[in-house]
Amino acid sequence: MTELDALADELDRRLADADAALSRLYPGDRGVRQPVHTVYVPADQYDAGTVERWAAEAKAVLASHGGSAAALAEALDLPADQAVEVYERVRGKLEREPIEDLRIDFEDGYGTRPDDQEDAAAISAARALAESVKNASAPPYHGLRIKSLEAPSRRRGVRTLDLFVGEMARAGALTDGFVVTLAKVTSVEQVEAMVVVLAAVEKAHAVPSGSLKFEIQVETPQAILGPDGTALVVRMISAGAGRVTGLHYGTYDYSASLGVAAAYQSMEHPVADHAKDVMQLAAAGTGVFVSDGSTNVLPVGERDAVHAAWRLHSRLVRRSLVRGIYQGWDMHPGQLPSRFVATYLFYREGLESAALRLRAYVGKGESGYLDEPATATALASFVLRGVECGAIDMPELDTLIGIDPATLATLARRPARP
Repeated sequence: MTELDALADELDRRLADADAALSRLYPGDRGVRQPVHTVYVPADQYDAGTVERWAAEAKAVLASHGGSAAALAEALDLPADQAVEVYERVRGKLEREPIEDLRIDFEDGYGTRPDDQEDAAAISAARALAESVKNASAPPYHGLRIKSLEAPSRRRGVRTLDLFVGEMARAGALTDGFVVTLAKVTSVEQVEAMVVVLAAVEKAHAVPSGSLKFEIQVETPQAILGPDGTALVVRMISAGAGRVTGLHYGTYDYSASLGVAAAYQSMEHPVADHAKDVMQLAAAGTGVFVSDGSTNVLPVGERDAVHAAWRLHSRLVRRSLVRGIYQGWDMHPGQLPSRFVATYLFYREGLESAALRLRAYVGKGESGYLDEPATATALASFVLRGVECGAIDMPELDTLIGIDPATLATLARRPARP
C-alpha cells in the first residue's frame, strides 16, 4: 500500500460519519412527479363528483371569458402566438386531468364543528374519495388536511385522521398518492408526534408500516425561526423520519402572524419571500417538495373582474416558477385555466433553449453555453416537469433533444421507482 492509499483510507475513516449523514439527510430526488398545484376543497363540500364539477366549472369560465386563443390573449394580455400555442393544450388538460393534487380540508376551510358532524364528514369524504380511487376518477395525488396538533385541536385532528384512514383502508383505496397535510406546525416536537400518530394509525388499520406520508404546512413564524434563532423547518424535515413529502407555505396565516395588514398579505410580500427562501434551503437535496400558497382574489363576477383575477393569478404562478417553486394552491375552479396557462407558457418558452443545451451536453456539441453536470441536471428536470404536467409532448423529446424519457429521467437524476 502506498502512502497515498493509506491517506485515502484514513480520510474514509475520518469522514465515514459525515458521509453517512449526507446520504441519510440529503438523499436527493424521490423519483416521483411533483404536482403543479394542490386544490383545497372544504370537507363538507366534497363528494365523488367534485373533480368532475371543478372541471366543468373551469371549462365553463374559460369558454365564457377566454373562449378562443384570441380571447385568451386579450384576457391575459398575452401575445397572440403564445395564446395559440397553449390554448388547446389547456383545454385538453381540463378534460384529461383538471386536478393533479386534491386536499379535502378539515382545517380552516371546514372550521370548528361539533364532533358528531366532523365524524360524519370524515367518514363521508373518505368513502367518496375511496370510490373515486376505485373508479380511477381521483386525481393522482389526494388526501386530507387535518387540524393542527396544538392543544386545542389535537384530539380532533387525530380523530379525523383515524376515521378517514380507516375508511380508506377498509375500501382498499390507500395508494402511493395519498398524503396528509398537517396544519399550523409550531415545533419540531409536533412533527415527531405526527410520526407517532401515523405509526399508530397504520397499526390500528393494518396499513403497511411507514406508508403514510405527510406535508408540513409552514404558516407560523415558529416554523421559520425558533426561539434559539435556528430555522426549525430544517429540523422538522429530519424529525419526520422519512415521512415528510412536502413543505407548503400558508400565505395568509403566516403574513397575519407577522402583523402584515390584510390589504398587503400576498404571495409576493417580502415576508413571504423570506419564508419561502428558508423553505427552499431546508428542502434542497432532501427529496421534499416545496409549494407556494394561494391568492384569495378569485375569478368570479363580470368579465373585467375575471380577467383581472386571471392576470394576477398567472403572474403569481409564473413568479413562483421562476423562483424554482413548482407547486402552488388553487382554491376555486376558475383558477385552473390561469394556473395551466401560466405553467404551460413557462415550460414552452424555455423548451427550445433547454433542448439546445441538453442536446449539446449529451452529444458534446455547440450551444453557446459551457454547461456543467449540475446545470444539465437542472435542464433535464425542467423538461421532465414540462412533460409530466402536459406542457411538452413526448415526441418533442426525440425531435428537439434526441433522447427518450428514460434517458431524460437519468439526466435529471430521477431514480427509477421499484
